[in-house]
Amino acid sequence: MTTKKHNTDEPVSIERRRFLELSAKYGFTAAVVAGATGTLLSSEASAQTAKEERDRQKAAKHTMTVATAYVLGASRSYPIMQLDFKENIQNATNGKVYVKLAPAGQLGAGGALAQKVQNGTIQAAQHSLSNFAPFAPVVDLINLPYFCGANQKFVNLVNSDAWRAAVDPKVEAKGFKPLWYVVIDPRVVAMRKGGKGPIKTPADLSGVKFRVPGSKMLQQYYRMIGANPTPVAWGETPSAIKQGVADALDPAVGALHVFGFKDILSWVTFSQAVPDSQVYSCNLEWFKGLPSDVQAGIEFASEISAQQNLAKVPAARNFAMAEMRKAGVQFYSLSKAELGEWTKAGGYQRGEWDGFKKDLAGSMDAFGKLEQATNTTGRLYVHDA
Repeated sequence: MTTKKHNTDEPVSIERRRFLELSAKYGFTAAVVAGATGTLLSSEASAQTAKEERDRQKAAKHTMTVATAYVLGASRSYPIMQLDFKENIQNATNGKVYVKLAPAGQLGAGGALAQKVQNGTIQAAQHSLSNFAPFAPVVDLINLPYFCGANQKFVNLVNSDAWRAAVDPKVEAKGFKPLWYVVIDPRVVAMRKGGKGPIKTPADLSGVKFRVPGSKMLQQYYRMIGANPTPVAWGETPSAIKQGVADALDPAVGALHVFGFKDILSWVTFSQAVPDSQVYSCNLEWFKGLPSDVQAGIEFASEISAQQNLAKVPAARNFAMAEMRKAGVQFYSLSKAELGEWTKAGGYQRGEWDGFKKDLAGSMDAFGKLEQATNTTGRLYVHDA
């Protein structure tokens, strides 16, 4: 019997070994920055990167840990922009803040990161808006179907005076400061291999077991359009799709690519119902304890990062689509008439949603102001799928 010998000189093995070496020698953040900037395999360039990180950290008066669930390279298809955000904060504060990145879920993900920000264990983190909802339920309004599913409507909403008046005080009352909202793309209808496709109208979803998260609104929406909502924990979703426990799921294309679903999907339909969006938040008490010029620098860095994110959205989407097409995934964009059928069947204008509007916004008048905001375009533009 012979044992297969692994080739330790494969590129992935070399990079991993090099990463571990740099982490031990220079620290984790220096290693991830070297990896993200393509200098990992160059001893001279890596040393220069590590020196720059050391000098910045030594000169800074404040350290800001920013945790995310995503690897640094994810921005190529999922524009979370964490390395850009680090750079922008350090530069906009004139070096007074050093940002220590904690990517790839090393400190947790989703609600766990939100809790760590709230209790001050870390200074800032990225998480979905849905993870904000337990702390500020009004945020869950974004899950009303066809309310702000289109990228531009979402950008209009979260950058509006109406949103700041309705949301920010409630979020801050729970100990958070929203820094900037991350546009990823709308959620989609993604069908497993061997299932129906392409999905063009709600009628095509009849009897389809649709994987849903814990959101009551999303579960109601998929029932309204004829699917069979099937709650499945995120970590169990790939196996559920493979085994046919669920036939479909709805993350944005970039998320489907990042989390490795391309080999188990057949068709993706751009249904544009709900945004698959994120936010960077920080601990409010920590932020208020900073000098005013440093606070202003972090806010300006957040604005810069948000605009970089908007510019990155179409490129990230196209990369994810190109990679998924290589695996055989096909894509379908709804016609105007087809989109109208989806909106008619499950859109937020229906009476079934009035209870959510009143409960979350506080009143129908308050909801009306937010609705007006979604349709009022300011200076920020983003490409829609």
